[in-house]
Amino acid sequence: MQTTEQGIPLLSRLVERVQSQAWPKHTLYVVATPIGNLGDFSLRGWHSLNLCDVIACEDTRSTRPLLEAWGVQTPLMAAHRHNEAQAAQQIVARLEQGERVALVSDAGAPAVSDPGGRIVRAVRAAGFEVVAVPGASAVVTALMASGVTSDENPAFVFAGFMPHKSMARKKWLQDWAQTAAPVVMFESPHRIKAAIQDMAELFPERQITFARELTKRFEQVHTTDLTQAVDWLEADSYRQQGEFVLILHAEPKPEHSETLDADTEKWLRALLEQVSARDAVKVAVKATGLPKDVIYNWVLAHKN
Repeated sequence: MQTTEQGIPLLSRLVERVQSQAWPKHTLYVVATPIGNLGDFSLRGWHSLNLCDVIACEDTRSTRPLLEAWGVQTPLMAAHRHNEAQAAQQIVARLEQGERVALVSDAGAPAVSDPGGRIVRAVRAAGFEVVAVPGASAVVTALMASGVTSDENPAFVFAGFMPHKSMARKKWLQDWAQTAAPVVMFESPHRIKAAIQDMAELFPERQITFARELTKRFEQVHTTDLTQAVDWLEADSYRQQGEFVLILHAEPKPEHSETLDADTEKWLRALLEQVSARDAVKVAVKATGLPKDVIYNWVLAHKN
């Protein structure tokens, strides 16, 4: 283990810094937990669970292995979609007594396609503070591994789980697919093939990214045309196992064939002598209405 010059383990120093931060009472701590790899838990998340008086969890059977692995002995209480209203009242009562309460789901971020939102709203309505402790996210992990977004085009939408039945699923997909951004969604192994068949029927021109078993031993991220997606699934039975994050890529944009006329090229050459290439592109796009990539490519070829 790396140590400081004083011989104090670096990890211990980091723990001390986390412990020295503000940890107010009368507060609900909404703590993200690993989505598969226990090593993805943060020190701040770990300290939150240790410090709180009780942990409200979606399923004790899912949460206990995490607590055992990280040596957390805080007692648990149930807070799932079937008792969320009652759990919210119990949590508010604890906060009134000055306790700290942690809220976790089975994996990932509570209240994001998981129970917890109702509890957060109830706590806020009662006038108590809510502190989010971020961590692993299947949505963000899939986006990071797929490369479907960029700093130039960062937009995406998260749609959650697809409907179970084909007719409802198709309507749902058509509604979400109207956006110009990639659509991120969840699906179970039991319905993955049927869901992909529906998507291939609706959007044969698009691509799909499979992000399967993220952060786990058999993690797999694969991008393919939707017309070939079912064949890819069927080529290996293991590809239909595990939990899936799917990314429906945005509809391909048609390639622009516009060119610059002689007059535009003339004043754009003059503009490049006075301003930067980036500023020249901005001015030209606004003045001509041509696509940015058309102007940008011309500038790259002629800026010198």
